[in-house]
Amino acid sequence: MTDTTQSERFGEIWILGASGRIGSAVTANLTAQGFKPILVGRERDGDRLGKTAANFGSRVVIADGVDSIVAEIIRQRPAVVFNGIGNYAESASIIARACMSGGGHYLDLAADLIAVPRLLDLHQEAKRAGSTLVTGSGFGVLATEAVVIKLCEHSAPPVSVHVDALASVSLSAGVVGSAFAASIIDMFATGGRCYTDGRLVTSRLGAGLQNLTLPDGQQAKSAEAPTAELLAAQRASHAPSVTATTGTAPISRVARTVAPLVGKLLSIKLLRRFVLGQLAKARMKEIPSPRRYSWGHAVITWPDGRRREGWLRADDGMVYTASVAALVAANLARGDGRPGAYTPGALFGTSLAEQAGGKFLLNNTHFSNPGGTPMD
Repeated sequence: MTDTTQSERFGEIWILGASGRIGSAVTANLTAQGFKPILVGRERDGDRLGKTAANFGSRVVIADGVDSIVAEIIRQRPAVVFNGIGNYAESASIIARACMSGGGHYLDLAADLIAVPRLLDLHQEAKRAGSTLVTGSGFGVLATEAVVIKLCEHSAPPVSVHVDALASVSLSAGVVGSAFAASIIDMFATGGRCYTDGRLVTSRLGAGLQNLTLPDGQQAKSAEAPTAELLAAQRASHAPSVTATTGTAPISRVARTVAPLVGKLLSIKLLRRFVLGQLAKARMKEIPSPRRYSWGHAVITWPDGRRREGWLRADDGMVYTASVAALVAANLARGDGRPGAYTPGALFGTSLAEQAGGKFLLNNTHFSNPGGTPMD
């Protein structure tokens, strides 16, 4: 590497939530690519951020809360902002607009059906500003979206798509945190969703329980939930019928039974705020990865009965997410995106999934007989 760093050549990349597990991993990934990310965090994390920044030869921006972050973005005009602070339904659009005010670019890890559509709705606004916005820059959205894109290449739109996001993640002991807590609460409050006749409709949270045999012979359970994988798969395929399951959905009989009642209660703002505060402070034990690999999975069916199935294999879901986010941030800093708002696969194609460490496993096309049993 020359004396000129990537940051000096292409502009600063800011890491919001730099003290968290993902934020620090994204920072390490970008540093390995020759960038010097700017670490953005709260005053109470200043000492820890300072030590981290010193290790990476970077600097720190102290900003407590979204309003403070927005003010600093407008004042300092970074080239790229990675939003890893969570609660994307409230923070994403506000921070993205601050980036656009100076012609900068934005990416986040949102994976729900509230924040992701809101950011994608900024497409025309981003085009006018000359900015690129990328939402869902992590394992679930890309791992399933990329398989759908791969299977649908050079084909007419299918009639149905089904995707499964099966992350294998190790969790460190510590507090749950507000970002993770908010994602759990929002899943119950939103309830299940699927596409029927091209329309996004309500379904039961935890419906469509899957017990999948993975390509490596291991087993994984998943169920339907309101995840952005659903939206990304529909946009990639234009199929009228789309369903999506995730390993993070409630899969026990009890959880699926009480999910509708819990969702109604958590839709009450005061109760949601209270539960969020309590859950964020709860402590969790260290949990090892349940499986060797994480998997994105898709099954595509066409009007003539053709059916294709494919997988994307990745390592730990958190590690893969950090790799995806760092690659997207670096691409945006280099000017490799295009103005508008996108999911990662829609902008950078299936090669991004492989560059982040994923491997595609695609089967041959086959037809279904009248009884529904696949045959070659």
